[in-house]
Amino acid sequence: MKKPSGRTSLLVVGVIVLVGAAIGVAASRRRRRRTVVHTKGAAPHELLTEPAAEAETIEITAGDGAKLHVRAYGDPDAPPLVFSHGWTCSAAYWTPQINAFADDYRVVVYDQRGHGDSDAGSRKLGADVLADDLAAVLDATVPAGRRAVLAGHSMGGMSIIAWAEKYPEQVNEKVAGVLLASTGTDSLVAHSAVIPLPQRFPRVPVPVARPLMGATVPLAPSRVTTRALRYIALSPSATTEEVAFCEKIVLGCPPRTRGGWGAALSAIDIREGLANLTVPTTVLVGTADRLTPPVHAHRLAAGLEDAGNLERLVVLEGVGHMSSVEAIDRVNDELRHLLEGADAPAHSKAG
Repeated sequence: MKKPSGRTSLLVVGVIVLVGAAIGVAASRRRRRRTVVHTKGAAPHELLTEPAAEAETIEITAGDGAKLHVRAYGDPDAPPLVFSHGWTCSAAYWTPQINAFADDYRVVVYDQRGHGDSDAGSRKLGADVLADDLAAVLDATVPAGRRAVLAGHSMGGMSIIAWAEKYPEQVNEKVAGVLLASTGTDSLVAHSAVIPLPQRFPRVPVPVARPLMGATVPLAPSRVTTRALRYIALSPSATTEEVAFCEKIVLGCPPRTRGGWGAALSAIDIREGLANLTVPTTVLVGTADRLTPPVHAHRLAAGLEDAGNLERLVVLEGVGHMSSVEAIDRVNDELRHLLEGADAPAHSKAG
């Protein structure tokens, strides 16, 4: 039998080394994909601190000339993860998720119009505005041929549903999965648990609650404000740091924006949009949510299940409305689940 030449031996060894290296890289990626660093593995409340990742600022001009402020973190070629915040908040609300995912995903956050650094614009506020603004953000940040996992909290979740209702043809083109956290589609005033009522009055009278949602009274930091915010938006078990984080964001919302969007949301009805969410969609809610109580989540889940698109319903015991702040790990786990389902490589701090 002829002995292999020195060149052949070197070639064989080179191939073995390259194959071994490839297997090692793949195994490493698989290991990182399975690794989860939860908040308990970091310094206390570390994920609530200002993101260390550098932000790319993107400015979008809406149809009415309003400037929408968008920030993107991470590698532009990484799988996109887009967040839409809720009423009286701003893009900063998603700080825990930016810190958790920006190392390995393209994390996109934006200020809803009138919030943060986005203009209020001249359009009448409502579902169409939520839909059009989100469509503009997705068009500017999700490259052709790519699909994002899209997460919305409260009014941000309504933005997603309103977008699906108005632009059904974009859903499968732009999105691979959706997380709807602490949100609803209609009857927000009627089902609110902010105002406790006797059992014989199971619903808040709309004429009573609508003016409250539309109020433009300035809010200032005080013990009363802090207690009120905890009662309305968080849970009794929320930490001082979690309450302070949310309070800073909420008090930064201009009173006119708070009132204008509050009045608009009190009359919103986007139920038909659920049928158009033709991608895996997870619904998440806390049992202590007073603004969008679990009754909303169960209605959302039922509608999505009827359409065959419910991924799962997640109910978090003792968590308030600000679920992605009070239950960072649980929310991030659901995002990871959707990302993995979309075949997006996951090797972030959260996953």
